[in-house]
Amino acid sequence: MTAGREKLIVILGPTAVGKTALSIELAKRLRSEILSGDSMLVYRGFDIGSAKPTPAERQGVVHHLVDILEPSAAFNVTEFVEQARPIIHQINAEGRIPILAGGTGLYVKALLEGYQFNETTADESYRRQLEELGRSRGRDYVHGLLAQIDPAAAARLHINDFRRVIRALEVAHLGGEQISQTKQGNDAGSLCYDVFVIGLNRERQSLYERIDQRVLQMFANGLADEVRQLLAQGVTRDMQAMKGIGYKETAGWLAGEMSREEAVEQIQKSTRHFAKRQLTWYRRMPYIHWYMVDEIPEAELTAKVFADVAGFFQMK
Repeated sequence: MTAGREKLIVILGPTAVGKTALSIELAKRLRSEILSGDSMLVYRGFDIGSAKPTPAERQGVVHHLVDILEPSAAFNVTEFVEQARPIIHQINAEGRIPILAGGTGLYVKALLEGYQFNETTADESYRRQLEELGRSRGRDYVHGLLAQIDPAAAARLHINDFRRVIRALEVAHLGGEQISQTKQGNDAGSLCYDVFVIGLNRERQSLYERIDQRVLQMFANGLADEVRQLLAQGVTRDMQAMKGIGYKETAGWLAGEMSREEAVEQIQKSTRHFAKRQLTWYRRMPYIHWYMVDEIPEAELTAKVFADVAGFFQMK
């Protein structure tokens, strides 16, 4: 524990590892509240495919940054950090320790390490030129331009996060600055918060089996109907929310572009790859305290984590 900084507990881990259940149990024990660090849970109506905890699953625990945006809205790391900070401050002011639960590694890393996002004058003409290149030569071509100029930004930004790929190129074009930088190091002593970061993981095969089973369960729970309803309400396939794993494939199946079986397999495969990318992100965060969930009996995990949190914050 470090004096002078606001307290925070973070629960990280690949998708389907078990973060939601642990975060709720921990919040109940600490009489605290949860912030979602997941880029999909912000969207209203995107419930089944995002594995959003239902009101019953939340067990009365307040969840922040869930269901705050319409599907047409864009959401990015800058907006996440701007919204998360005052919530963390308020919960600390009430004498409680907030719990951030999420899988979007960039969001959490940016919040903890104090990323600064540069504001640079816009260049409308250059932006339109890049947008036209995206249409004529493909988004991968534009992403490749970024990789030549700023390899770190290209590695950080997914090819489908096209708005931010263009923004990164625009920043480089105008000022040669990096689109973001850290103001602090990444050891535990230099983080923005007095934070205990919990990392949950499982043996790879066990995790992949859970992912595959979760996808089947999503379809059993009505994912296809959820996507049909969203499309009927005017949500389009080019909106950021509908490009999430599970949604884009289901929309493709409903449009006749693939079979149901192919959609299921593609979602399972994409989710496994996503979990792998998440773990790559977490390797850049050496301050994580890891727990191998399949080596600890389920009934003992919460107690073990709670004891470690209590020791870290010197709770009585």
